[in-house]
Amino acid sequence: MKPARGAGAELTSAPTRAGFVVSKAVGPAVVRNKVRRRLRHLVRERLAALPAGSTLVVRALPAAAEVSYARLGADLDAAVDAARRPRERRSR
Repeated sequence: MKPARGAGAELTSAPTRAGFVVSKAVGPAVVRNKVRRRLRHLVRERLAALPAGSTLVVRALPAAAEVSYARLGADLDAAVDAARRPRERRSR
């Protein structure tokens, strides 16, 4: 029997997850896999800083195949910081 949701029910937080989208525009399979490995390593170092239960999706642009590891890390940090910042509400 499933535990009931609501008052008194204990909910466990889901693990923080990350996924990667590296399209063929980045390059051939060898290059795409290299970019994915580099991103996976960079994200692993930053996963604990994300809120529990969050899901991070990283989409590699074609330029990711040519930038340095340090630059890739700096770009990832900037993207995560921008995602965590509250967005301004637009008036309709």
